[in-house]
Amino acid sequence: MKASELKAYIAKGCLDERLTDVYADASLTKGQRERYEKAVDKYLELYGDKEVEIYSAPGRTEVGGNHTDHQHGQVLAAAVNLDAIAIVSKTDDGIIKVVSDDFDIEPVNVNSPEKREEEEGSSEALIRGVAARIKEDGYKVGGFKAYMTSDVIVGAGLSSSAAFEVAIGTILSGLYNDLSLDAVYIAKVSQYAENVYFGKPCGLMDQMASSVGGLVNIDFADVEEPVIRPVKVDFDAFGHSLCIVDTGADHADLTDDYAAIPIEMHKVAEYFGKDFLKEVRPEEFLENIPDIRKSCGDRAVLRALHFYTDDARVSDEVKALEDGDIELFKKLICDSGNSSFKHLQNVYSNRDINEQSVSLALALTGEMLGEKAGYRVHGGGFAGTIQVFIPTELVDEYKTYIEKYFGEGSCHVLRIRKYGGMRVFKDIK
Repeated sequence: MKASELKAYIAKGCLDERLTDVYADASLTKGQRERYEKAVDKYLELYGDKEVEIYSAPGRTEVGGNHTDHQHGQVLAAAVNLDAIAIVSKTDDGIIKVVSDDFDIEPVNVNSPEKREEEEGSSEALIRGVAARIKEDGYKVGGFKAYMTSDVIVGAGLSSSAAFEVAIGTILSGLYNDLSLDAVYIAKVSQYAENVYFGKPCGLMDQMASSVGGLVNIDFADVEEPVIRPVKVDFDAFGHSLCIVDTGADHADLTDDYAAIPIEMHKVAEYFGKDFLKEVRPEEFLENIPDIRKSCGDRAVLRALHFYTDDARVSDEVKALEDGDIELFKKLICDSGNSSFKHLQNVYSNRDINEQSVSLALALTGEMLGEKAGYRVHGGGFAGTIQVFIPTELVDEYKTYIEKYFGEGSCHVLRIRKYGGMRVFKDIK
């Protein structure tokens, strides 16, 4: 379907049922319809009236397991109903050209897959890395033109970068491989692009949650073959909602803080001749703390202790949800948050002790809600957001309360989305 025809198709409401299904909330359908129309308009402005498809990749929320994935531990994570969408047309020139919102990304030639040092930290690096790995693995790659727009909050711990990477991988799967690249593979390719081409030593959780979709318990003990178990939970049935509060703090210049966590955990593992903490028995770690302190320092010991407790806590969180024990689940969320604050120490950067917006958001949430909610730092930490599982009848009151401190629109009420990276629309003729 040509872009102009697609716009008319969307405007008539022909995509509404699909949008309601994807975004898990009928109240959002009208707004999403308008968003998709504007995206097609922008595509037309940039590239003209060509045959197009629509792709989507969601942001993610980390529910349990804070900084456990890079040590081959387990996590509880979910796709959310914020996403990156792309209006895409296939080309035969081998050039990937993406305009992302107002950011005009330089074209990337899929026939020049070599890493470029000058691209580190850029969107170009992510595109080149995803395409290079897919090609290296023997799958087809090729060119396309895309306009991409995202409502995944940048810097809010919802992993806008993973949504971008997964979107690129899913587009290449759809345009050139009949959607045969499975979600786990696309997640691994996305992580590879971020680690090797972009230069950020992230784990696999962000990409996996975005690519797979739903609420999932992922065990990374074998990172090549992670065990993924869907967790069937309806928070509406529990009378609870998920809120993400964006404190507005800037993630810029925090890469060293993030990187220090896996580096220090690896040091503890190396004390035992291992690569990852998952390979070291907790009892063995505890027995050797006096010597580990001398070798690795106290903060590394505390961060390793967080790994062991939070890794084990994930199983308890899953069981609580499956048993329908929302009160225990909320307590475990708070326990995880306390461990992140005290042991992992990723709630603020000690390079700027005057910037503690996440700490403040946690403190204020505790003042209002106490044991009524489960709350903790969200995502990588140091800045950004907190996560709150809250009784639905308190959402409006809490939103008004917390936005007094962090600004109108800072509290986002989200739903878990059942789909990961996907093709939303392709014309069938």
